[in-house]
Amino acid sequence: MQPRMQNPAMILPDAMTGIQHLLKATNSGGVPKRTLELIGLRVSQLNGCAPCLVGHLREARNAGETDERLVTLATWREAPFFTDAERVALELAEAVTRLADRSDEAVPDELWAEVTEHYDEQQISAVLLMIGTLNLFNRINVPIRERADRPSWG
Repeated sequence: MQPRMQNPAMILPDAMTGIQHLLKATNSGGVPKRTLELIGLRVSQLNGCAPCLVGHLREARNAGETDERLVTLATWREAPFFTDAERVALELAEAVTRLADRSDEAVPDELWAEVTEHYDEQQISAVLLMIGTLNLFNRINVPIRERADRPSWG
């Protein structure tokens, strides 16, 4: 499959610079790199973004992630391999990625309370920025059919 066009973040270089700054800020927020990569993978799974899945798989492995956890990420609720903090981050990632799927409150107060039990405001900011940045990238890559084996931004 060929991309429909070059990645907009490469056509408008200031966009890529902005995305890189967001990711740099996210990585300085005090959340373990492995957790951030799990978030990136889960959001990309939900959105069907192959290039981001490949990229975050590589980054997760570089951060020391295990195959066991990577293989079971799509079923994290049933898998015993994730910490409570990771679970709440993954649940928040799913809620924010699927905002329109809920007829009631998209991010319920109960979920938010759990998030604040595990993360401080700086860390929550990093988690939310990671979720948002990945959703942005997914929503660019999927419609243009960015290639997983040769992403233009890689």
